[in-house]
Amino acid sequence: MKVFMRLSAVAVVAAALVVGVFGAAGSMASSTKASSFTLGVVADTGGLNDHGFNHLAYEGMLEAEHTLGVKGQVLQAQSSANYVPYLEKEAEHGDKLVVAVGFDFIAALGQVAKQFPHTHFAIIDTPASAIAGKPKNVEGLTFESQQSGYLVGYLSGLISKKKGYTTVSSVGGQDIPSVTSYIAGFQAGGHAADPSLKFLNGFSNNFSDPSACETIANDQISQGSKIVFQVAGGCGLGALQAAKQKGDYGIGVDADQGYLGHYILTSALKKVDVAVEQAAASLLHGHFDAGGDRVYSVANNGTGYGKLDAVAKPYASKLAHILAEIKSGKIKHIPVTIKK
Repeated sequence: MKVFMRLSAVAVVAAALVVGVFGAAGSMASSTKASSFTLGVVADTGGLNDHGFNHLAYEGMLEAEHTLGVKGQVLQAQSSANYVPYLEKEAEHGDKLVVAVGFDFIAALGQVAKQFPHTHFAIIDTPASAIAGKPKNVEGLTFESQQSGYLVGYLSGLISKKKGYTTVSSVGGQDIPSVTSYIAGFQAGGHAADPSLKFLNGFSNNFSDPSACETIANDQISQGSKIVFQVAGGCGLGALQAAKQKGDYGIGVDADQGYLGHYILTSALKKVDVAVEQAAASLLHGHFDAGGDRVYSVANNGTGYGKLDAVAKPYASKLAHILAEIKSGKIKHIPVTIKK
């Protein structure tokens, strides 16, 4: 497994305050082509210090600088009104690849990709076919998030069955496919491990306000939830904080969030950093999925689960077995929509 650079909190905050961040080439083997290649990343309103989705995209850019010798530039949107002008700014800058971080960029990218037909764009968590006009200068970087959700849900079911818990819960940022696939998988995995388990779910309708997710999680905990799975970016950190304060367990999302404390059982991983670096590497070598998608799953190490805490470690072999069964296809048809 490739080891990726993790930013310090100071570095992340500093990056979040700067409109443009450029990095040095940093590779002795970089070619002339690499030295003229700029990778642009436009982060959504969740911010670079979301400890997950946007942060990972930024890490992927840094890793591309380090391993490929390309230059990087990141712009952080303060509101959705920034999406079009920031994508335009990256394209006007001459970036070889511009990565839009997230589902919320669909409309903006449809507009900008048409304006700049010779610029290559990628969008995370969205198939290229979802972009208006199905432009050939866009590729999707998509993830089988339901697989990660199933794995952490299965773990939740095993622990709940052992400890006598009856209820677990999830807090989503928005009712959108990239979020609901995680939650649907979580519920399916939990039910597979413990058919009697009850699930609660709520949406905060934002990815940046921790207090909103904390309120939802506290309500779920008051209804008996003992494990809280956050799928809400920076907002979801509030849900994890609620779990910590009430003596519950939490499950992180996208990045490995075990560093938040020993109450984090594990994290459902979405390796956005890998996707960003690989998209840049492919284009650098002349490969681009024009109008198509690069799909990440357990089969190519693009999804999975993070470090297991002490409470979760006794189930390591069982969880590894379930991952292998997903990879082999024995476990298939994991749902991507939540049962109403």
